[in-house]
Amino acid sequence: MLRWYDAHRRTLPWRAGPGESADPYRVWLSEVMLQQTTVAAVGPRFAAWIARWPNFASLARADEADVMAAWAGLGYYARARNLVACARAVVAEHEGVFPRTEAELRALPGIGDYTAAAIAAIAFDAPATVVDANVERVVARLFRLEEKAAIRPAAATLTPNERAGDFAQAMMDLGATICTPRAPKCLLCPLRDGCAANAAGDQEAYPVKPAKAGKPTRHGTIFWARSGGDVLLVRRPPKGLLGGMRALPTGPWVDSAPGLADAPLSADWQMLAGRIEHVFTHFRLQLALAGAVVDRHAAPDGAEWWPIESLGEAGLPTVFAKAARATGEF
Repeated sequence: MLRWYDAHRRTLPWRAGPGESADPYRVWLSEVMLQQTTVAAVGPRFAAWIARWPNFASLARADEADVMAAWAGLGYYARARNLVACARAVVAEHEGVFPRTEAELRALPGIGDYTAAAIAAIAFDAPATVVDANVERVVARLFRLEEKAAIRPAAATLTPNERAGDFAQAMMDLGATICTPRAPKCLLCPLRDGCAANAAGDQEAYPVKPAKAGKPTRHGTIFWARSGGDVLLVRRPPKGLLGGMRALPTGPWVDSAPGLADAPLSADWQMLAGRIEHVFTHFRLQLALAGAVVDRHAAPDGAEWWPIESLGEAGLPTVFAKAARATGEF
C-alpha cells in the first residue's frame, strides 16, 4: 500500500507533500469539511477559508456569525460552530498547540472517534486506525465482511506502526480512485491478490448496506418580505437545525402545509408560485412561498434588512438560497 501511495498519491490542498510535515490545523479543518461533503466541493472552500483564517489563533478570534456565513452551502452547520469552539479551546487550554493523542483530541468540541484517529495518524503519524467510507469499503471487500461492526477491528490489524498517516491516506485514496462503489478497477489494485471479494467475484456486493428507511416529509412556508430593494432576514435560534444562520423568515416545519400561519409580521401576504424542495439527513422538506411589501419599521427584534442585489453575500443556507431564487427577484 505504501509503495502504491508513493507512486499514486492524490495532490490535495490540505495534504502535505512527500517529505513535508503535515499541518495539524489543515488536517483538522479538511477532515471536518469533508464530513458528508465531496473533495471537489471542499477544495475551493478550503482555500478561501485558509486565506481568511490560516491558523487556530485567527479562527479563535473570528466572529461566529462570519464563520457561519463562510460555511454556507457546506451543510451540517453544527460543524462550523464546533470549529470555532474547538479553535478557542485549543488556544485557551492548549496554548494554541493541537494535542497529539486520540484521547485528548476527542475531548475537544466537534471531534469524535473518526476525526481524532484521522488527526492523530495524519498530523502526528500515530498508529491510529482511520476508517472513513472509503476505507470501510476497501476493508469490507478485502476480508469479505458482511457485518459493519467487524470492519474496524479488521482494519486495525492492517494499521502499521510506522508511516501510519501515509497508510491511512493510501487507504482513502485507494477507495476513492480504485476500490470505488461501482465498477471497481480491480486490475489496478495493489491489494487484489489478497482480496477475498475479488477472489469470489462479488466485489460490488460489499460493504453490505442495510435497507434504507423512508424519510418523512415536512411542510412549511417561507416569507419573502420586501421593503424597497431590501428583503427581511432573521437569525435562526442558536441551537437546532441551521442554528445561528441568517435565513428568510419561515413558519414551523410540520406534517401538513401551514399556509400563512406564523408570518413574521402583519402584512398583505400573497402566496407565490414558487415551490422549494430540500432533503435533510432525516426528512424531506417541501416549502411554499409567500410574499409581501412591508413597513420596514415593523421588522421583529433582531431581524435585518438586506439588499436583494447582494443577497448572495448573506451566507444563507442552501434551502433559503433556493427560496430566494424561486421568487424570481434574486
